[in-house]
Amino acid sequence: MTQIPYDPVMLLSYINTQLRDNYPSLKELCDSLDIDEEYIEKRLSAINKHYDESENQFS
Repeated sequence: MTQIPYDPVMLLSYINTQLRDNYPSLKELCDSLDIDEEYIEKRLSAINKHYDESENQFS
Protein backbone atom coordinates (compact mmCIF):
# COMPACT_ATOMS: atom_id res chain seq x y z
CA MET A 1 0.00 0.00 0.00
CA THR A 2 1.28 3.44 -0.92
CA GLN A 3 1.99 5.82 1.96
CA ILE A 4 -0.60 8.58 1.93
CA PRO A 5 -1.19 11.48 4.33
CA TYR A 6 -3.26 10.63 7.40
CA ASP A 7 -4.46 14.18 8.05
CA PRO A 8 -7.73 14.60 6.09
CA VAL A 9 -6.86 18.07 4.76
CA MET A 10 -3.46 16.90 3.54
CA LEU A 11 -5.09 13.75 2.14
CA LEU A 12 -7.61 15.88 0.25
CA SER A 13 -4.83 17.89 -1.36
CA TYR A 14 -2.82 14.78 -2.22
CA ILE A 15 -5.76 12.86 -3.72
CA ASN A 16 -7.10 15.78 -5.74
CA THR A 17 -3.63 16.51 -7.11
CA GLN A 18 -3.19 12.88 -8.11
CA LEU A 19 -6.61 12.84 -9.74
CA ARG A 20 -5.96 16.06 -11.63
CA ASP A 21 -2.46 15.15 -12.82
CA ASN A 22 -2.41 11.38 -13.22
CA TYR A 23 -5.72 9.52 -13.04
CA PRO A 24 -9.05 9.74 -14.87
CA SER A 25 -10.99 8.31 -11.90
CA LEU A 26 -10.78 7.55 -8.20
CA LYS A 27 -11.03 3.83 -8.95
CA GLU A 28 -7.98 3.94 -11.22
CA LEU A 29 -6.00 5.93 -8.66
CA CYS A 30 -6.83 3.46 -5.90
CA ASP A 31 -6.14 0.42 -8.08
CA SER A 32 -2.84 1.82 -9.27
CA LEU A 33 -1.59 2.87 -5.84
CA ASP A 34 -3.11 -0.11 -3.99
CA ILE A 35 -5.22 2.16 -1.78
CA ASP A 36 -8.63 1.18 -0.42
CA GLU A 37 -11.21 3.42 -2.11
CA GLU A 38 -13.66 3.09 0.78
CA TYR A 39 -10.96 4.24 3.23
CA ILE A 40 -10.32 7.40 1.16
CA GLU A 41 -14.01 8.19 0.89
CA LYS A 42 -14.55 7.65 4.63
CA ARG A 43 -11.54 9.78 5.67
CA LEU A 44 -12.59 12.64 3.41
CA SER A 45 -16.25 12.48 4.32
CA ALA A 46 -15.10 13.30 7.88
CA ILE A 47 -14.31 16.80 6.57
CA ASN A 48 -17.46 16.88 4.45
CA LYS A 49 -15.68 16.18 1.15
CA HIS A 50 -17.21 13.77 -1.34
CA TYR A 51 -16.03 12.46 -4.67
CA ASP A 52 -17.62 14.11 -7.70
CA GLU A 53 -17.17 11.70 -10.60
CA SER A 54 -18.06 14.30 -13.23
CA GLU A 55 -15.33 16.64 -11.92
CA ASN A 56 -12.95 13.82 -10.93
CA GLN A 57 -12.22 15.44 -7.60
CA PHE A 58 -13.31 15.63 -3.99
CA SER A 59 -15.21 18.77 -3.14
